[in-house]
Amino acid sequence: MLIIRPCQMKDLEDLMALSKTVGRGMTSMPADREAWLKKIEATERAFSDQGKKDPMSTYFMVLEDPESGHVIGSTAIYTGIGLDRPFYSYKISTLVSSCNDLAVTRQARVLSMVNDYTGATEVGSLFVSPEFRKPGMGQFLSRARFLAMADFPERFSETVMAELRGWQDKDGNSPLWENLGRQFFGIDFQEAVNTVALKGTQFISDLMPKYPIYIDLLPQDAREVIGKPNDSSAPALHMLKKEGFQFAGYVDLFDGGPSVQCARDEIHTVRESVKGDVRVSGHVQDDDARFMLSNGSEQDYRVVLAPARLAADGTLLIQQAAADALLMDTSHDFSSLPVRFMPFVQNPHSAAYAA
Repeated sequence: MLIIRPCQMKDLEDLMALSKTVGRGMTSMPADREAWLKKIEATERAFSDQGKKDPMSTYFMVLEDPESGHVIGSTAIYTGIGLDRPFYSYKISTLVSSCNDLAVTRQARVLSMVNDYTGATEVGSLFVSPEFRKPGMGQFLSRARFLAMADFPERFSETVMAELRGWQDKDGNSPLWENLGRQFFGIDFQEAVNTVALKGTQFISDLMPKYPIYIDLLPQDAREVIGKPNDSSAPALHMLKKEGFQFAGYVDLFDGGPSVQCARDEIHTVRESVKGDVRVSGHVQDDDARFMLSNGSEQDYRVVLAPARLAADGTLLIQQAAADALLMDTSHDFSSLPVRFMPFVQNPHSAAYAA
């Protein structure tokens, strides 16, 4: 059985180890102890009654190895992005110019630096340790975020977005950065990523050009990766699209990775998941259909993936192990407890481990 829960201080060493395997370009998981301590503290506050009032919050959740209890994966929600420091994107747009004397009309695509996602909610930090990857894990981690949005809609903004890592070559180099970003910053791609993660975005305001950049003036290898996800992020993009997310012309400032967005209440898992009665039953077998379940608890939030059966009266029948994982007290009748659930149909493209 898979269990997702908020990160805790006891996870610090596991999170440090996890971030060292992530690879280049994932700004939300730097291998920095102080950064992780802040993220854990922010998550503890977010999953509290006081946290619901904060305009900016971090809901960083981890996937536990059921055998060892160690962290083997991660997924997160960030609210109020851009409110404390600018959240920059490139917006792809088209400029049209014409000359009547020559009877010529030309269109030119340009990249303009914008802050259009200010105040939005971002989903990201989806990762699974390579040795634990198996079909369905990425999909479960991705959709757990949307169960949380369904459980606590008042905590998340109406617009939800995701920023996918851009395409890189086998050596981890970004063609867009090498041909654009490096010209203005004079530093390595990973150094730029680390600077954003640890020091913020002020250096972008200081050095990045404020005027539109004509895409046609960039080398072909840079043009080709604008809006193209990293190979490891392509399945995550497919899953997000299945949830209703769409590309609206925004790409990452550094590597050109696509950003996608969806209205919170239109996300498939948010819209289709339901709260219902649950009951432990000895008739539920390990090979029964799997369901995602969340306990709706602010203090001890849990999401599990477990076998279950939907009874004729609408009650969801679960195993004792699932009830334990959801921290339910089964010493009395708990059929009226608010459990959110949804059938888990594995997507053939669900082997996503970085988004």
